[in-house]
Amino acid sequence: MYAPLQVLSSYSLLQSPLRIPEYVKLGKELGYNALVLTDINSMYGVLDFYHECVKAGIKPIIGITLQSGDDEYIFIAKNSNGYQNLMNISSKRLTAVDENYKNIFKLANIKEYLQDVIVILKPSYLTVNDIISDQVTELQTLVSAAETTYYGVNPNDRDAINNDLMAAEKLQLETILLTPVKYLKERDYFSTKVLQAIGTGENVNPNWNLKSDGNYLHTPEEYERLGADYLSSAYQNAINMIAQCNLTLNFPKTQLPHFKETNGLSSEDFLRKLCQEGLAKRIAEENIKNQEEYQSRLDYELSVIHRMGFDDYFLIVWDVTNFAHENNILTGPGRGSAAGSLVSYTLYITDIDPIKYDLIFERFLNEERAQMPDIDLDIPDIKRDTIIEYLHQKYGQQHMAQIITFGTLKTKQVLRDVARVFDLKTYEADAWSKAIPKEYGITLKEAYASSQSLKNLVADNSKNRLLFETAIALEGLPRHYSTHAAGIILSDDDLVDHVPVQIGGDGILMSQFAKNQVEEVGLLKMDFLGLRNLSILENTITLIKKGYHVDFDIRKINLDDPETLKIYQNAETSGVFQFESAGIRGVLTKLKPTSFEDVAAVNALYRPGPIQNIDEFIARKHGERPITYPSKELEGILKQTYGIMVYQEQVMQVASTMGGFTLGQADSLRRAMSKKKHDIISRMEVMFINGAMKKGYTHEVAKKVYAYIMEFGDYGFNRSHAVAYSKMSFELAYIKAHYPAAFFAALLNSVIGNPRKTKDYVLEAKNKGVKVHHPDINISQSLYILRNGEIYFGLSCIKSLRKNFLQDILQERKRSGIFKNMEDFLQRINKRYLKRELIEILIYSGVFDTFGQSRKELLAMLPRLLSNIELSGNNVELFSMLAPKKTTVEKIEISNDELLEKENYYLGAYLSGHPVEKYTELIYLTNSTRVSQINESNKDKYVSMILQIKVIKIIRTKNGSQMAFVTAADQTGNMDLTFFPNAYKRFSSVLEDGNIILIEGRVDTTRGLAITISKAMLANDVRIKTYYLRLSKAFDTSKRRNLEKLMLQNSGNVPVIIVDEKSGKKKLLNKKLWLSQDKIVYNRLVELLGVENVVLK
Repeated sequence: MYAPLQVLSSYSLLQSPLRIPEYVKLGKELGYNALVLTDINSMYGVLDFYHECVKAGIKPIIGITLQSGDDEYIFIAKNSNGYQNLMNISSKRLTAVDENYKNIFKLANIKEYLQDVIVILKPSYLTVNDIISDQVTELQTLVSAAETTYYGVNPNDRDAINNDLMAAEKLQLETILLTPVKYLKERDYFSTKVLQAIGTGENVNPNWNLKSDGNYLHTPEEYERLGADYLSSAYQNAINMIAQCNLTLNFPKTQLPHFKETNGLSSEDFLRKLCQEGLAKRIAEENIKNQEEYQSRLDYELSVIHRMGFDDYFLIVWDVTNFAHENNILTGPGRGSAAGSLVSYTLYITDIDPIKYDLIFERFLNEERAQMPDIDLDIPDIKRDTIIEYLHQKYGQQHMAQIITFGTLKTKQVLRDVARVFDLKTYEADAWSKAIPKEYGITLKEAYASSQSLKNLVADNSKNRLLFETAIALEGLPRHYSTHAAGIILSDDDLVDHVPVQIGGDGILMSQFAKNQVEEVGLLKMDFLGLRNLSILENTITLIKKGYHVDFDIRKINLDDPETLKIYQNAETSGVFQFESAGIRGVLTKLKPTSFEDVAAVNALYRPGPIQNIDEFIARKHGERPITYPSKELEGILKQTYGIMVYQEQVMQVASTMGGFTLGQADSLRRAMSKKKHDIISRMEVMFINGAMKKGYTHEVAKKVYAYIMEFGDYGFNRSHAVAYSKMSFELAYIKAHYPAAFFAALLNSVIGNPRKTKDYVLEAKNKGVKVHHPDINISQSLYILRNGEIYFGLSCIKSLRKNFLQDILQERKRSGIFKNMEDFLQRINKRYLKRELIEILIYSGVFDTFGQSRKELLAMLPRLLSNIELSGNNVELFSMLAPKKTTVEKIEISNDELLEKENYYLGAYLSGHPVEKYTELIYLTNSTRVSQINESNKDKYVSMILQIKVIKIIRTKNGSQMAFVTAADQTGNMDLTFFPNAYKRFSSVLEDGNIILIEGRVDTTRGLAITISKAMLANDVRIKTYYLRLSKAFDTSKRRNLEKLMLQNSGNVPVIIVDEKSGKKKLLNKKLWLSQDKIVYNRLVELLGVENVVLK
């Protein structure tokens, strides 16, 4: 049977909207027994295609459409050898670049890879004259090297058919019917043109009546009709070719590369040698007493590793961590189950003692589970490139690669792209984006169902409806490729023997298969994760050593340090790894951890599934509920978690201790539970009960314990991972408790360019008593630094400050010393920077505050100073004579509020003040509470607050109503606000980033501190009835006494403001002197002061 021989899927990026599963499904429905995939140059989609075909009972035929210059050639694999050659052809095409990454591919590059590959020519320019004049030598090279070559003829391209038939005859090639498929159904033509325009940057007029070019999947009968008459031989050749193609892909076990630098020893012996040396070092460092237990565990682990064939794997991982440590690159304490291995600990791959923390090796590696070990390494995100380059140099270009990943046309992205193709103006495109609810992962159809503004946009006109329908058709398609954030692959053989590759960043190869697929074809994948928190930790340690002048070793801190535990107890964990979210902070405030074990337990419990056990865990810890065990023999295993099964390792220990399971069997039970494999769970229940009864337990107790395992263990978390990541968290919290200035300086360095986080951390640092300075022209470096325990903003933190200007400032200061004043600065810097707008940025940022002049003065002097420099050239005396006098400077009309906003704009934070501060009077009038005054003792009390909105997160409830979670702040801290649907409906109009609002609401402590809103309005719109009383200059002491007496006799809730003409001051009186809103009171005031001096408004 015939099948189209050139089919492009969505993996021909921005060329085709054809989705592979839909293609195979439709092919099956139309009756095809074979289908073809030939994406442009790449093989991104071939494994998906192969599996979909096999699942559907369809023969998969794999090829590529190779583009060279303006021409296309189709290569199709006959069999597995042809598939291997196809990988080489694709790899050659996508790696043939010069030093400027310009493609230099030639067809001659692939001559040796044409065995068992069928070649179909589809040249765009080839005419009969070209052949006669011998201008196609490259093409002839390809034809002569190929085993089987056809000339492709497209029956839909009527203009070219005659020329193609003549060209084929001249080249003495048989024709083959080529019916390109670029989209699935005829109706998809318009969305295909839009997708292609997204890639080319062109526009598509939505009013065009675009007629399909026929490049969709027809029925087999329609193709048969197209291949009739003079194309019958081309049609038959296609059928014959399809019959020749029989590809079966084999997916081998992981092929581990060998570690070669073993000093003449076998991998087994070299690994043992390293482990013994490491164990001796750990014993000395940690003062370990039970050395026999450690040696016995090490011997056991090494024997399992060797029997499973993983000696080289551990050596490869050791080598990378060893390189990192030798180059002062901090690595994480461990990740995942690898922290349960003593071998990992002795090799310094992990920094968690598995015996001390009761971690189980079999959770990591189990002979009864034939599976690769998986050691992921955490490294500072700013050092990841150094590690990748080391691996590249060590293993070589053809043996190491990074892994591809694909960015897709997500909801807002696809709307923006289609809007651009439809030539919408920016504000029109923004309207589409704003109509999408702010819900993570929401689809366009879901957005339409829940957003009235989106429905209105779609219904507005036919163009909008077409835009939305096109966006839905394209949503989720791959848009571009990029490098996977963590994964790399290694191989002894050339990688292209296993996976097609292309050139990636820094000239390092990148696989064409995604992360799961590289493992499927037998390659070793390793993850090197760049962690921002490790960069913070590394930077913090450096700052401590420089700023505090101490020799600080993070590995030697006390993991039950009381001051650090207070950080967790008070939920002051912003910037602390894994404990930053509002939800987990709410858990901390309730739990009040009193040990490192409590911290690790919270880390394990605060996840989908186990989160349901948190309240029980907290109640048992605080003695509100009894700590019970299903059997008293299990107390030793469950005591530290208050009788609750928090960890998977506890499941394994109970199965082993009571049910007599080997730890390998116990691990199999743990896996069956996590994967909900009920047949295995039932079978193991019988094993467990029998084993327990052999140990003397009754059937009833055994059954009860197994039921308990099912109840709690189903949600158990990996203890090795929880302990390892909690250790990294505790290290950061320890530094926050003991070296707060270093902590916040490093934290701020990690969020340069992020104003929201900068504001948060500056505010918290100040609340912790850390002084935070503006950038200082004579002190600041590029990044945040510590000076005498105080933080200085870095010059690179200033928004819009050019990098070369910053570098020149620092170089000039280093070369010629500090700047004496702004005039000195302007004289010494390069003339190209003497622009008013550049220097104003520095003034607004406060860099010249150190010279004692106000920013208003500096702004006023600046134009004259710049003019004088131009007039005086480099003549210092002349410049001094021209120095502006106060009478000659320009008058600057700028308010303090504007100066504050400029500071916030350029630094991302308010340092000189806060926008809420100007509402001091209103705070007093409304009896508003500051953020710092809110704590758990205020639970369920109603409060008023004046706050600036920082973050707004709108979600939809189960019944479809909108509500909002808002983070707002005053100068003392941040507060979470909850607008439930009714409140959101009433007050959503005030919810805009930066707005200053007066709120009223109830203090809620369910999940950390928050205010449930009952009222909200803009602070500027608040009007409070107030008495304004003017005291004339003649208002004597006795009259003052009478006024005070009147006030005390008629006290109430109406504020009183006195305007004293004698002193010229206006003053809000103490609340005990406020008055009631009463006509009699008003009349008595008029009697005393005169009607012109009493105002109530």
